[in-house]
Formats: sequence, structure tokens, C-alpha cells
Amino acid sequence: MNKVFLIGRLTRDPELRYTGSNTAVATFSLAVNRNFANQQGEREADFINIVVWRKQAENVKNYLQQGSQVAIDGRIQTRSYDDNNGQKRYVTEVVADNVEFLGSKNSSGNSSNMKNSTGSKSEPSPYDFGDTPEPKGTDVDSNPFADFGANIEISDDELPF
Repeated sequence: MNKVFLIGRLTRDPELRYTGSNTAVATFSLAVNRNFANQQGEREADFINIVVWRKQAENVKNYLQQGSQVAIDGRIQTRSYDDNNGQKRYVTEVVADNVEFLGSKNSSGNSSNMKNSTGSKSEPSPYDFGDTPEPKGTDVDSNPFADFGANIEISDDELPF
């Protein structure tokens, strides 16, 4: 199985290109914090190259920038090529199947009307859809059949097999 899940911040703006068959492909680097500190007590990060294809690549280019936080799921891919000197080079990268937009570098909450340090309202994030009401029926302590009406009787004796 080849499956990768990452959460991190973009280290640079995404680059968007198109293949000869006009398929969009975006690349960027993701800084992912390690779960532990080094001997000096500092947390280190890994910088991982990400590739994303098609419509999702265009969305990444249009809505993300350096510092944006994302969650990625995908797979690791290793490929090789010959450089200008004829030496074989290997590249390991994550091919993203899903890119979830989590926040921008400056976001510190979920309100789209937050004030910035100058006191003026900041622009809403392009992927902040505001307050979405909680769907009905998600209270796990309530009886979902309370308003259904008559009792339902179920018996294994009535099954045809």
C-alpha cells in the first residue's frame, strides 16, 4: 500500500504548467513539522515536493500561496531523468489525490470578519464559506425515530430464507 497523509504550509507559491495534451499540473513544496524536538530543543521540519493534477492543480494555483496551510493525501512516487551532464537524477515526490485548504498564513481563527493588526477588516479567505448551520439529526443523544409514529416490529421468523 502506498498512501501518504500530510499537513503543512506551502514554502512557495504553487507553479502551474500544462502538458502537451493541455493537462494542468501544479507543483509546490510543503513544510511539515516533525513530532519531536532535536537535541537543542528545536522542532525541525521536512520539506516535501508535491505534485497535483487537472482541475485541482488550477484550484491550488488560484487559491493558495506561500504560507497557506493544507492537508494532503496521496502517494509517494519516485522518477528519474538524465540531467544536462548526462547523469541520472532521481526525484521523490508526493502525488496528491486530495488537497484540503485549511487556512492562510495570516489566519488565526474561523471568522471571515477578523480585524488585522491595523484595526481594519481583513479580506475573507476565498475558501471560507462562513458559518454553515449544523445539519439536523446530528445530536447523538436524541432519538432519530421520536417523531416517526407507530412502533416497528421486526422478527427473524418472517424472513423468506
